[in-house]
Amino acid sequence: MLVLFCLWHLIGVFGESVSVVEGDSVHLHTYVTEIHENDDMQCKFGADHSLIAEISRAAGIFSTSYVLDERFRDRLNEIHENGSLTITNITSEHTGLYKVEITGLKLSSKTFSVSVYARLPIPVISSNSSQCSSSSYCSLVCSVVNVGHVTLSWYKGNSLLSSISVSDLSISLSLPLEVEYQDKNSYSCVINNPISNQTQHLDITQLCHTCSEVHIYCCGFTEAVIRLVVSALVGVATVVVLVYDIRSTREDEKQISYIL
Repeated sequence: MLVLFCLWHLIGVFGESVSVVEGDSVHLHTYVTEIHENDDMQCKFGADHSLIAEISRAAGIFSTSYVLDERFRDRLNEIHENGSLTITNITSEHTGLYKVEITGLKLSSKTFSVSVYARLPIPVISSNSSQCSSSSYCSLVCSVVNVGHVTLSWYKGNSLLSSISVSDLSISLSLPLEVEYQDKNSYSCVINNPISNQTQHLDITQLCHTCSEVHIYCCGFTEAVIRLVVSALVGVATVVVLVYDIRSTREDEKQISYIL
């Protein structure tokens, strides 16, 4: 499980940006030994400053207030005396600004912005031609569905050929490519976001066929069938001729016996 640490200190105001994949966890760690007797700690989320956890030693409160915010139900571990808190199984609805405030003898706060990205699908490479092409180039397209905040790219070896980016959520992307049929270079289609990527390698021999190749295959198959049929007919004709010869021989023998 990927665990990202967001740290805050007791002096000054600090901010931090973190990115995480859906289903992973974010760990909020105070890096202090404990909250003092007269200190209170609150962790808030979003523009509405929804309270998700608090500590008040004087009042004897060690609470994860998930009931107040359904988005964090069953996702907050028990809060510890030092203020440590873990958000588990995070989703896109947990993207946003978090703020931790410690009040007491000294005032301090820590803010951090969390970006949650969906797990990336593997790109699909398909031929853009129905059956075959009479040209020397093969038209291909790489596509992904239901993605957002990603870049889709074609690579030739390690060199970038083309790319397309999107910042919207849940849309489909496609990126075309033309290669020569005899091209022996390595091609791959890559989808990536700031924290992960998925790659699909191109197999030209599986997706690209010239019409001459299809013609040779078809004609070769047809010729084989014709040869088989002709051989069968020749065999049948040979049997018919042989039976006819045998019958003719027997008729001749009968006529000779009658004359004698």
